[in-house]
Amino acid sequence: MPGINVLAGITIALLLLSTCSALYEDQIRKFDWRSVHVGALKQSRVDLNHFQPRLLVSTHEDVVALLCPKTGAIMWRQVLEQKPRGDIKLLQVSGFSVDSSETAAAPIGTNLGFDMLTVQGHAPALVRGWNTNIGTIEWEWSIMPLNSEKAQDAVWFYSNSILYHIVPAWRSHLEVTAYFASSGHSTGSTSKIMASWITKETCTLSGTFYVCVDGKQLISLDLVSKSTQVIRTALETEPQGTIEAVEGLNGVVIVDGKLVSVNKDQAVCDALQGASYAVGSFNYRKIVVSAGLTSGNLKISVVYLDNCAPVPELQQTLQFPEHFGTPTLNSFDCKLKRNGDGKSCMFVFSTSAESIVAVQQGKVRWSREESLANVIDSQFMDLPLADTEGTLESEMKGKAVDSTSFDRDIASAFLRRISTQAVQIRSLFLHVIGLGPPPTDTQRAGLVRDSFGLHKMLVLLTRNGKIFGIDNISGKHHWQLYLPKVNSFDNAEQMRLIVQRTAKHFPLQPLCAIVAKNSVNGNGVLYRFNPITGLATEGGLLQLDFKIKQLSLLAETEKDFVKGILILDASNKVHVYPQHATPLANGMYLYTADVKSAQLEGYFVKYAGGQLSCTHIWNARLGGHNSEQQIIAVAGKNPIEHVHSQGRVLGDRSVLYKYINPNLVAFVTQAPDATHKSVLNLYLVDVVSGSVIFSMTHRKVRAPLSIVHSENWLAYSYFNEKVRRTEITTIELYEGKAQANSSVWSSLQAPPMPLVERQSYIIPAIVEALRETITERGITNKHVLIGTASGSIIEMPWHLLDPRRPIASTTQGREEGAIPYIPELPLPTESHINYNQTVARLRNIYTAPSGLESTCLVVATGLDLFVTRVAPSKTFDLLKEDFDYILISIVLVALTSGSLIVKHLASRKLLKQAWK
Repeated sequence: MPGINVLAGITIALLLLSTCSALYEDQIRKFDWRSVHVGALKQSRVDLNHFQPRLLVSTHEDVVALLCPKTGAIMWRQVLEQKPRGDIKLLQVSGFSVDSSETAAAPIGTNLGFDMLTVQGHAPALVRGWNTNIGTIEWEWSIMPLNSEKAQDAVWFYSNSILYHIVPAWRSHLEVTAYFASSGHSTGSTSKIMASWITKETCTLSGTFYVCVDGKQLISLDLVSKSTQVIRTALETEPQGTIEAVEGLNGVVIVDGKLVSVNKDQAVCDALQGASYAVGSFNYRKIVVSAGLTSGNLKISVVYLDNCAPVPELQQTLQFPEHFGTPTLNSFDCKLKRNGDGKSCMFVFSTSAESIVAVQQGKVRWSREESLANVIDSQFMDLPLADTEGTLESEMKGKAVDSTSFDRDIASAFLRRISTQAVQIRSLFLHVIGLGPPPTDTQRAGLVRDSFGLHKMLVLLTRNGKIFGIDNISGKHHWQLYLPKVNSFDNAEQMRLIVQRTAKHFPLQPLCAIVAKNSVNGNGVLYRFNPITGLATEGGLLQLDFKIKQLSLLAETEKDFVKGILILDASNKVHVYPQHATPLANGMYLYTADVKSAQLEGYFVKYAGGQLSCTHIWNARLGGHNSEQQIIAVAGKNPIEHVHSQGRVLGDRSVLYKYINPNLVAFVTQAPDATHKSVLNLYLVDVVSGSVIFSMTHRKVRAPLSIVHSENWLAYSYFNEKVRRTEITTIELYEGKAQANSSVWSSLQAPPMPLVERQSYIIPAIVEALRETITERGITNKHVLIGTASGSIIEMPWHLLDPRRPIASTTQGREEGAIPYIPELPLPTESHINYNQTVARLRNIYTAPSGLESTCLVVATGLDLFVTRVAPSKTFDLLKEDFDYILISIVLVALTSGSLIVKHLASRKLLKQAWK
């Protein structure tokens, strides 16, 4: 019996092992890396006197986290629900302040205390108590307001274990309700305070005081006093901007950089002037810290609150890097068990570039680039050549030399090669003895193109106008720059990152451009820079004198290999940058799409008489008969995509030719419907002629919608409300068995309407992003990368999404290699390319080709950043890493030696036979 039990145990263990699948340990993070973020700082509490120093933060990305004050590393992070449910209204830390009213110790025998309390959302409002040591929720309660529209502007504050909920009714009154913070039970009825002067733009909450601006005075109410009394405070001048509250001071607001108190029990220092303020303690006395940026220097001024005397130990001025933007003091703290020299004080700043910066002892101790939590565009840039490769490239290029001259003969080419190699040997000798020229900055940083084109510069554009140059292999930030006062366009269009010249045109430097909108006057902004060094080129920042309506890259280049940017302004005039590329815009077609009205318009650009003109040639209305349809997605084809195969071989050996229209764009509209709740329409439009090639309608479906368009196929996902599941619909377009035009495609010749194959599949996940893999020549199989709400990235082969999958297994289907149709798409573990490197709040996936035809580079963006590479058809053009070079060398030597020996023996044998 014991032997049988042991045998059964071994069998069960082997069965369990057979179900496990994982990466090899040496493959983890070898070709990928992840950057984890928390988002733009909203509130922070730094506590250096805790038994474990801590920095608790809440962010605009609905995240609460604990950071290490020494390094800024994330100790734990909790990603809450998305807006509006996860919008953090209040962050209250127990024992943070010297004020005893802010402590939250639990009664004996209960667990209703908290280290940290958060209030989020409004319908319902969630109140949660946290354990900050491990980042877990200890308890939670919620309230559902009667009027969710008014509760959207509600504010909260905490005082003496009571949580107050203030719901404003603008131009009318305030509704104040008090709750026991740990249990959620109401302390009494809701009180209604009449206040006809309150407006959303002029009011704020400062501690227990609700303060509003009315001309040259402040009108405030103490919400916890027994008798509600209107307090009026006169101002010298009418405020130029909005008023802001000061954390830690009850009834004190910032008016045009100065502190103003509406609380008679709270005195302030009127002489202080600063852009931001924070309150804390130093040497067991309350202090007020003001910070501001002057001529690129950050100045921190500190005074005691009781007598307004300056604190010289904490006064400091430091150079603040320009790429951080404008700083705002968020919180600070000083250690108590020091000699009071001020060196133990840490100041935490949030910046307009969405960075978190910690300042200590007059210098930046650490910083976190949280703008990477909102990446809106990405490009993989080729790195420059090394010096030796660049010299060879210049020699072999020969573009500037006349092909008919004598300098192009063999003798001169041979002499140039000898002289070049002599110069290289001389440079190598000088480098060895230490007298050679110093390496360039890019070579010193390791930014040199590799043999397979896998090492690239990852250029990222973020929502707030910050640009990063990141090494795609190591994740190192090589450079960063910040464009202040820029914004995304209207019509739900983001800023654009455009590659005007790649690094393949040696010795010319690569060129990129940022096209955005000026947040002050709404005009266009054009910024051109070198993506390898991050330095401005071609004039750098250019402020345009018109609003941008549409833009496009020119198809051809001038001798400098720069692709011009064609811009259509609000008055339908066209412009080209750089201007010397203007003649190349002749014959271009543009289209515009209004998201709200779902109206499309087409334009033709003509160059004549040294000027450009724009002609309106077509328009299309996709809004329906009542104009309720709105565009929710637009998908065009990747301009760098190469189509390797023009057709598909069928089982009978005939060819079904693909409908490959480079001007085909997919538009998806959605509108509410009385019968079907929501209706989604798909239109495939030729944006040159304006003709609708294909349309399809889905009823009882809604967003989130993701779409990808490539070659002759289209895939998009949506949520089916009827059966409550996520589905993916795929479409393939074919011309038929006869190709209309095998040389040049023309949208103006009215080609035949395509044959449409369509199919839908069920996917057991919520899809957030779709993207196709892309390679340099298009030979490799196409896979679709599916980003899910859980943070996984799934590599789905196209043959599983193929709409031509037969219902039953047939001979023709087997000949084509088609898999029989099954509605459910499998999501095996090995298809998750990010294994356990979850990407929180995944929004977009970007792909780019590498130097290897088999390999595609991938970057996934969201709250986190994940960079990797995929090989849809395996690495057929690359030897494996564990390839045994020694063994193959020994085999080759042995075979070569054996063949020579056998040849010698055979010749001797023939000689002997000849003498017989």
